[in-house]
Amino acid sequence: MHASTPPSAPGDAIAETLTASRALLGVIARSLATVMDTVTLPQFRVLVVLSDFGPLRMGDLAGRLGANQSSFSRFADRMVTAGLITRQVGTASRREVIMSLTEHGRNVHSTVTEARRTEIATLLGTLSPTEREAVKTGFEVFARAAGEPSAAELMIAGL
Repeated sequence: MHASTPPSAPGDAIAETLTASRALLGVIARSLATVMDTVTLPQFRVLVVLSDFGPLRMGDLAGRLGANQSSFSRFADRMVTAGLITRQVGTASRREVIMSLTEHGRNVHSTVTEARRTEIATLLGTLSPTEREAVKTGFEVFARAAGEPSAAELMIAGL
């Protein structure tokens, strides 16, 4: 197998995952609609990471987002200017830069998350208990494969 060839997966699993991802993208887009004048999708991802993990060193935040730290710094500047995040000098080292949510950033995150939660609850409410359990299990497995921490893991860490 060539190094850039993805591992094989059953075609129907790929097709159904793509279909589900389109459905979720619709939920995401609708939940962001009320704040699109305030935040872009990449900026919202920063808010999610900071909400999940708390204040992070800039390099750690960039790493969690899969971004290059130097280009992320310019991106973060725009978010600081928009009042979504703060940048503070670390207490352990003056070279350390700590990024955290502002109250405005927390409010944007909360508004979008609540809209998403409401729409997902409505969609899941149309399913039988067995179907809801299948969706829950499937998403747990998929999130784990993608490296996303579970809600329980975040609560254990006190985040």
